[in-house]
Amino acid sequence: MNAIVALCHFCELHGPRTLFCTEVLHSPLPQGAGSGDISGQNEQAEEEEGGIQMSSRIRSHSPAEGASADSSSPGPKKSDMCEASGCRSLAGGHPGYVSHDKETSIKYVSHQHPNHPQLFSIVRQACVRSLSCEVCPGREGPIFFGDEQHGFVFSHTFFIKDSLARGFQRWYSIITIMMDRIYLINSWPFLLGKIRGIIDELQGKALKVFEAEQFGCPQRAQRMNTAFTPFLHQRNGNAARSLTSLTNDENLWACLHTSFAWLLKACGSRLTEKLLEGAPTEDTLVQMEKLADLKEESEGWDGSEEEEKPSSQPDVVEGQELSKNSPETSLMPDCNSWNVAHRRLSVFRSLRHMRQVLGASAFRMLAWHVLMGNQVIWKAQDMDLVQSAFDVLRTMLPIGCVRIIPYSDQYEEAYRCNFLGLSPHVQIPPHILSSEFAVLVEVRAATRSSLYPTLFDDEQSLNKYEFVVTSGSPVAADRVGPTILNKIEAALTNQNLSVDVVDQCLVCLKEEWMNKVKVLFKFTKVDSRPKEDTQKLLSILGAAEEDNVKLLKFWMTGLSKTYKSHLMSTVRSPTSSESRN
Repeated sequence: MNAIVALCHFCELHGPRTLFCTEVLHSPLPQGAGSGDISGQNEQAEEEEGGIQMSSRIRSHSPAEGASADSSSPGPKKSDMCEASGCRSLAGGHPGYVSHDKETSIKYVSHQHPNHPQLFSIVRQACVRSLSCEVCPGREGPIFFGDEQHGFVFSHTFFIKDSLARGFQRWYSIITIMMDRIYLINSWPFLLGKIRGIIDELQGKALKVFEAEQFGCPQRAQRMNTAFTPFLHQRNGNAARSLTSLTNDENLWACLHTSFAWLLKACGSRLTEKLLEGAPTEDTLVQMEKLADLKEESEGWDGSEEEEKPSSQPDVVEGQELSKNSPETSLMPDCNSWNVAHRRLSVFRSLRHMRQVLGASAFRMLAWHVLMGNQVIWKAQDMDLVQSAFDVLRTMLPIGCVRIIPYSDQYEEAYRCNFLGLSPHVQIPPHILSSEFAVLVEVRAATRSSLYPTLFDDEQSLNKYEFVVTSGSPVAADRVGPTILNKIEAALTNQNLSVDVVDQCLVCLKEEWMNKVKVLFKFTKVDSRPKEDTQKLLSILGAAEEDNVKLLKFWMTGLSKTYKSHLMSTVRSPTSSESRN
């Protein structure tokens, strides 16, 4: 997260002061920063905290960190610092802290003040505002303020017990500064919980020290017996103790660096950008309805025995398939590992692959019947091949229009399924073979091909088969066909488009035509418009051709129940009725 976390303190002599801050560096340390690495000054201490490597051997103080009284430094002058280190966190020769994030190559640098003059000014202004004018009721708690120019600030003020301070407590704040207002507001619950934990730990340590000091030398009674001298006690410098003295923790700044670095890393990784795709598609709604129906059925079966279905009726679910009576599962001979691996290659991988195998004219005939809602019958010995064919062909249809029986030992009527897989010995009724509402794909052994193709040659894996596509209503080559079929063929023949891109084209085309289906459903089923108006609407939609009208009517059966019930329950307003009349 591109932000700065800082600990601020209100000094009784100098006002608000920044004690300690941690910032994120996405680039290497500035020139000269590495020259301050002193091998003998500090022993390298590394510890892992959420994937962050922490090292105390960092770099020497720059003037901005308060090590020098140079007037050109953006940091405070030495004369502005408390003699008892009340306004100082790190000693003059302390090199500071840096944590290296191995995953992202980001460095988290901690010191008293930012080196960059502009960042120093932003942090300084946020510090002053957090401990003066921008305070929540009670002077202890979180608050948000800021602007586009100086950044936005999440500030949490709190008190630390001090037996030598006026009122026996000192005022501190932990601030988080960043330029992204929305991100900071969305991170409010996370920052509040984690910063509150840091504050509780500091207050707990300080309370133990305070109670021990009060037990040894009660300051309240001593002050009552001392003459009242306003501000004299503060200017003596005895009460301006450092935070390490108040908490009795010499490793306080190292612990704060670890906490602040983890806070920046965790807060930056908890929120990620997500592409919003708008309202759910019809396929998504249908899938949700199917899952809800299956859940209700499973709940209804609890505590009761499931009734076994007759073997002559294979299970079929819209958009899904289940097969119970597949004779080939028990009649298939044992295969060695080579044959099993080879069978896995004998499948269709995509629509483009199927078009290459079947040929352009046969594929067009098959795709036309699929889009029109006619029954598609495959007869083959290889169940995996049939299943792969259905998996590929179903991508051209909305999920609500898909009804599959993947493999059966008897013919099933078209009202039960529009995709039917049969074993080669099954007899198909003659009226189905001559029907214009069905297409048959017979998979036979190829007469001229190698019976032992190369195992890893995907293109030759289906050469052992011969595919014969027949129908009572063959699609003429010069027939225009539905518009979506022509667009699908154009995408399949464009070799510049990968298979993944073609899949996305199919999704877009289906959604485009499902929107036309919704308009037609609303126009004809809900509003009951006359045929003349319907023809005008079809012309506007670019679907006035006969094949397009048939496609829209078939795809209308794939609309989700949610959409249908919503439209049917909608009452037309009087205004729309008057305008139509």
